Amino acid sequence: MDHQDFIDILDAVRTFVRHEVVPAEDEIEDIDDIPPRLKSQAAEMGLFGYALPEQYGGLGVTASEDVRLAFEFGYTAPAFRSMFGTNNGIAGQILVNFGTEAQRAEFLPGLASGESVASFALTEAEAGSDPSGLKTSARRVDEGYVINGQKRYITNADRSDLLMVFARVAPHDDSNGGISVFVVDTATPGVTVGPKDKKMGQRGSTTSEVFFDDVVVPADRLVGEQEGQGLKAAMTSLAKGRLHVAALCVGMAERLLDETLNHASVTRQGGTIIAEFQQVQAMLAESQTELFAGRSMVIEAAARYDDGTDRRLAPSCAKLFCSEMVGRVADRAVQVHGGMGYMHSVPAERFYRDARLYRIYEGTSEVQRVVIAKQLAAGRRA
Repeated sequence: MDHQDFIDILDAVRTFVRHEVVPAEDEIEDIDDIPPRLKSQAAEMGLFGYALPEQYGGLGVTASEDVRLAFEFGYTAPAFRSMFGTNNGIAGQILVNFGTEAQRAEFLPGLASGESVASFALTEAEAGSDPSGLKTSARRVDEGYVINGQKRYITNADRSDLLMVFARVAPHDDSNGGISVFVVDTATPGVTVGPKDKKMGQRGSTTSEVFFDDVVVPADRLVGEQEGQGLKAAMTSLAKGRLHVAALCVGMAERLLDETLNHASVTRQGGTIIAEFQQVQAMLAESQTELFAGRSMVIEAAARYDDGTDRRLAPSCAKLFCSEMVGRVADRAVQVHGGMGYMHSVPAERFYRDARLYRIYEGTSEVQRVVIAKQLAAGRRA
């Protein structure tokens, strides 16, 4: 895809988000789902596969292009991006980077078109940001593998056709703890997807528990050519996902600042527009400064990801800063709105709840600090 083609796509996405999705935010909040008309339009625009390779029907965007799209997705309800986020991100990238050619040819076209949805089934009760506690098992049998276990907080599980399931293959003695990843159809006997979770925010997106009870999968559903690649696959997929989440936070911060500035510019206290109050101006200035810093960090991190110079440290730095930053911007937005900021009728209240999750998924802020520190220590030793 040449530069002008991408600019045209970016402009179309910006127009669609601001003219179609933003006006539907209250509807998304009320029905806790994405209206079918928006799903269809997103599929027609190629959004279910924008980050998948062109040869399989995707748009094949670079990391630098991905984050610019994410700035636009982040401007509206997070559920909109979440609808196609797993196809492009943590689930789809497992197949792109670690799948066999046969697996990519079989599954990626459906993901790119939106005909099928994939989920990333890693998290468990004792294995969140640290997969070392993973207990789901895959036992070798003549037919392939038998999977048993339970996953939780799996995004899009209730609407998925495919699950990227991480499981230990026993016996194991390798450095990765025997963790492998399998492509599992949700219609396979023994797979049960629980009801969608009731969350604090990000209504319209779904997470659910998933149960595996003697689920038999063929040997060719093992992702890659050999066992034991699951941990590497997960960390590779999550690193790129962290960069994407950082960009979403920038988009949300931009929206919050717009909402705050619009409110401050028309609201009066004692006959004075509150945007003229110095303490309100200070909050606006702090939010703009942090937004600028976050955007600059994401753009630089994406450039390093694309040229291969840094695909671990910079994404974690960007995710840590931007997810914390958007929380502060949301807090200031509510404060400037005053009592109205605590009401369901204003976007600032909704985004305040939505923003909180960004500090948790794709690795908590605490995990990002550990990753960053370990990378610095490794670099010094080198």
